[in-house]
Amino acid sequence: MKISARNRLKGKVVEITLGATTAHVRIDIGGGSIVTSSITNEAVTELGLTVGSDAYAVVKASDVMVAVD
Repeated sequence: MKISARNRLKGKVVEITLGATTAHVRIDIGGGSIVTSSITNEAVTELGLTVGSDAYAVVKASDVMVAVD
């Protein structure tokens, strides 16, 4: 896979919840962190995603905020 986005988080799919048109895909990226993405049901099928699949959460944003407590 080649992609220009630098924020790629490799993990394993732990849950896929299909809706009417949109799916929620939960990816365990390690260290107790889960990333959830909303993608189309069609994309789930095209990517061949199943629970246990290796996958990347790719974050593309125009702004990234930083906060401290």
